[in-house]
Amino acid sequence: MPRTHTTPQPGPPASAAPRAAVVLAAGHDDASRAILTQTLGDSTVVELAVATVRTVVPAARIVVVVAPGDTRVRALLGDDLTYVTQLTPRGTGDAVLAARTAVGHVLGDEVDAATVLVAYADTPLLRTESLRGLLTRHALTDAHLSLLTAVVERPEPGYGRIERSDDDITAILEPEDRTPAEGTLTEINVGAYVAAPALLFGALEAMTADGEHRLTELARRVISRGLRVSSYRIYDTDEVRGINTDAELAQAADIVLKRLFVPKKNTDTQIVFGTGGWRAVIGEGYTLANVRRLAQAIANSVVRQGLESHGVVVGGDRRFLSRESAEAIAEVFAGNNIPVVLLPDDVPTPLVTFAAPYLDAALGIIVTSSHNPPEWNGVKVFRRDGSLPLDEETDAYQDEANAMSVDDVITLDVALARRAGMVVDRVLTDPYVDAIERIIDVDAVRGSGLQVVVDPMYGTSQLTLGTILGDMRVRAEFIHESHNPLFGGVAPAPDLQRLSALIAMIREGGGRYGLGMATDGDSDRIGIVDETGEYISSNDLLLLLYWYLHEVRGEKGGVVRNLSTTHLLDRLAAHLGEESLECKVGFKHVTAGMAQIGAVLGGESSGGLTVRGWILGKDGIFACALVAEMLARTGKRISELRETVYAITGRLWTADADVPATPEMRVAVPRRLHAEPLTEVAGYPVVRVSHLDGTKIYLEDDNWALLRFSGTEPVLRMAVEADSPAKAQELLDWLRGFVTAGV
Repeated sequence: MPRTHTTPQPGPPASAAPRAAVVLAAGHDDASRAILTQTLGDSTVVELAVATVRTVVPAARIVVVVAPGDTRVRALLGDDLTYVTQLTPRGTGDAVLAARTAVGHVLGDEVDAATVLVAYADTPLLRTESLRGLLTRHALTDAHLSLLTAVVERPEPGYGRIERSDDDITAILEPEDRTPAEGTLTEINVGAYVAAPALLFGALEAMTADGEHRLTELARRVISRGLRVSSYRIYDTDEVRGINTDAELAQAADIVLKRLFVPKKNTDTQIVFGTGGWRAVIGEGYTLANVRRLAQAIANSVVRQGLESHGVVVGGDRRFLSRESAEAIAEVFAGNNIPVVLLPDDVPTPLVTFAAPYLDAALGIIVTSSHNPPEWNGVKVFRRDGSLPLDEETDAYQDEANAMSVDDVITLDVALARRAGMVVDRVLTDPYVDAIERIIDVDAVRGSGLQVVVDPMYGTSQLTLGTILGDMRVRAEFIHESHNPLFGGVAPAPDLQRLSALIAMIREGGGRYGLGMATDGDSDRIGIVDETGEYISSNDLLLLLYWYLHEVRGEKGGVVRNLSTTHLLDRLAAHLGEESLECKVGFKHVTAGMAQIGAVLGGESSGGLTVRGWILGKDGIFACALVAEMLARTGKRISELRETVYAITGRLWTADADVPATPEMRVAVPRRLHAEPLTEVAGYPVVRVSHLDGTKIYLEDDNWALLRFSGTEPVLRMAVEADSPAKAQELLDWLRGFVTAGV
């Protein structure tokens, strides 16, 4: 009989059609039933499979087929589903037929217009997108039966193979039916189907009468009747895996874990805080809708604490959507009866950190993604004292925001909020600059004749840092100071690779420049180039500033560094009779450590630092002013100061590199690190290993190697420190080989 083709007519959206689902969880023996209740990720096999079905079919219309006496599956899945029993395990077709009455009941009067999705409980790796694609394809093609297929390079023998002619499915060939030539077909039947109830159960009933109980026979019978069969092809072959053995369960566990680390794009709307706030790609995770949801969650927290009258201070940097986002945040807080001080134009992150305690605000909020590439934006939050919130606080923000819909957000139009006095525009540049100049010895710098080049990297430091340098009578020339949200096409991070223009200007200056300064996109990190044009690492800068604060300014106290920062700070602290403390990455841990030991300085190798008595956050603008003071008061150049300190501490050389953090790597690397104790790295003996934050391997003589997945970017960071450049490179090469082996 020739196959019937009809032209689908436009109608309601595919998702609008009533639908039910049948999930087969009866198994064919005790072992196959037991595997369904085994742990998989944070759930079980059957729970994960049904959770995916729940995303496309309402729970009230899901029918689960179980074996006689099976209470375990029911207990795991809950009482909001319908359960039927397959009395005798005669095959998958018979199992679906056992659900016929229940499907009619859950669909009620809509049964004639509905479709039924059939899925297996032992294929829990199917994605929501695949089931949604199958249901949509079925509706749009006006098919009688639709099924999931996949192209697999080397299919398992038990899967039915898809035979096509002119893209139409002409047969599904089971193992016993295939010729050797047909065995080379690589498109397989995954085992999920969609059909109208009448066709589905009618065909299965006819099959049963013929003694055929396999669900896979259904498609062949539909094809033989000349009816239309459509398919939706999936390309992630991990989805195809059924779970019938412990080995397959272990493989599935790896896949579930790997999926946790796949970067979310397109339809993802989840807000996730890292070590530096919430950051996401503009137009994907970073949208004004998400900004408003997050603002509502934070506003709810302010109300719960009874801090509404303190208000909040809000600002934004120079990135795309920063100004619009700052106003959107202001509208949400005003809508929740929380006054807002809105900082005009673009402002540095440290100014907002300063403003929260200065205004006694409940919170400070800045729209920025710091040094991330131009296509990113984000939000940082600061507490009343200017410190970053702890993990449990940001977890609460993100969880509440992610549970919200846009209808949960309360806003007040910013123009009306301004007229009502709920949003007040205020410039805080002068108070911020004045506060810095009360700590920095401005008079000592005046008359020093210091001439510098400053690279704000198209960021936000020009006004504030320019004002401070002017008050110091420092002759400053600025480059890259214009407003450019593309940041010259690179990430605005003040490291060696991105400061080539600053370095060239110093080298070509004929000796007239005593210093090159740089700040990152939101001005909370510093980069320094000495009078010869040599880039000074943040590790060396921290070392110089600690020596200067302690020995020249007479400010006694220890030092706090994160675990990726030089151990030379520990050597210097020991020489000075002071304490040093290592902490996790994230500046909130640095400031907490400073309070713990009364440290005079806290910093990180990526360019963030602060000192006792200043804000509880990193500040590249303040750091630049402090470096200028150090040069003026010591009367020495950076290169001379470095040799002075090296004479105390000796030398160590650092090296670092980033590699893309693939999902496979995020699974394999921690597993290998924990599988067996490391005894040597590149032939050097291991003293101890810490998993405080990532994995840090301590070697002899203050040498070390660190592997850590970034909390703000999809990369694996590798860092080492050693007593020679060659050894540092050896360690880095070993790390690179270790993390990329087999992934």
